[in-house]
Amino acid sequence: MELTKELMASKTAAKQDTRIALLEVGMDIMLEKGYSNTGIQEILSALQVPKGSFYHYFDSKENYAVEIIRHFDDCYTTMLKTIVSNPEMTPLKRLRTYANESRNKLNDQACRKGCLIGNLSQEMSDQSEVLRTELSIVLAKRLELFAACIEEGQKLGEIKSQHSAAELADLFMSALSGAVMMAKTLKRIEPLDNFINIMIDDLIKA
Repeated sequence: MELTKELMASKTAAKQDTRIALLEVGMDIMLEKGYSNTGIQEILSALQVPKGSFYHYFDSKENYAVEIIRHFDDCYTTMLKTIVSNPEMTPLKRLRTYANESRNKLNDQACRKGCLIGNLSQEMSDQSEVLRTELSIVLAKRLELFAACIEEGQKLGEIKSQHSAAELADLFMSALSGAVMMAKTLKRIEPLDNFINIMIDDLIKA
């Protein structure tokens, strides 16, 4: 009986490992190529798994993309919370730290790839209502985290209070996404530098 339980547990773990591997590889390829240019066969070949394994976990490519978005968001949200909810830094410093890390990561990637959520939002929001809805859920969660950070900064007097925390969070995210898009298109990091210098040190700092 114990051996049977161990075998079942081992098989369950192996299946879960395969699913996670499919998500990880698909996430990397989709970040590089986008949704439309990502082929299922390319993913299967990279992992050397049969097509049946893919459709065991995912109903379609669209369903696969939804699960990739959720997987990416789980990982990203954990990282984001360690910065924007960090009590050891002031709220303004948290925002600057997050922006600097985004800037440095994009610079290390030679102004390529960027953020999967941003990339898919630009590519698929008009093409798939299913993906647009999933992406909007992710963005709403991020807005809440940034708004909470900004509201704390407003209460401390280090972030301007002329506009609501929700409005400033919306502006912060929109401007950062635009700066990333510009940096990727122009293949230079200055749009991110301008974002940090102007948005944080001028527009929202009290």
